[in-house]
Amino acid sequence: MTPDSVGPFSRPILVERTLKAGQPVTVEANDEERAALARDFGLPGIARLTGIFRLSGSLHRLQVTGTVEAALTQTCVVTLEPFDGTVSEEVDVDFADQDAFAGTPAEDADIPDPIVNGRIDLGSLTAEFLALGLDPYPRKPGVAFEPPAEDEEEKPFAALQGLKGQGAGTRGAGGHGNEGGGG
Repeated sequence: MTPDSVGPFSRPILVERTLKAGQPVTVEANDEERAALARDFGLPGIARLTGIFRLSGSLHRLQVTGTVEAALTQTCVVTLEPFDGTVSEEVDVDFADQDAFAGTPAEDADIPDPIVNGRIDLGSLTAEFLALGLDPYPRKPGVAFEPPAEDEEEKPFAALQGLKGQGAGTRGAGGHGNEGGGG
């Protein structure tokens, strides 16, 4: 949760206060945040975006579980028409004090996300799991990609094959262009 990483949807929470309360935390994006996220993700629109999270563990080592749900509009990759859909992603992320893993190689995939100044950002987590849940090639329900029928005329090198036959006669005629007019 560094200032550089905060996107258009940010809901920093105090870990200590949230753990003591022991209740699930719900974050919802407002109109402006949903519009900004839609632009960032190349979507026509996001009608609803909600994250419901449960925190367990300690102030130094934390597990966040829950669900991110969204109602959104995507563009079909086949028809290029907008259509409405939903995303529902399960969340299970570990957090730890950012000092706990100082000096650990960045390639280590098991490093938990950092708890920064006693806070985590559930808005950023919601946006991240929305992005993970998006289909990179969305299709309108009932639409299937049909490749164009391949006939003799549409083969990739058919046009070149036709030129090959024409080129031999043209090349021969071009070499003899000065024969009849010389005198």
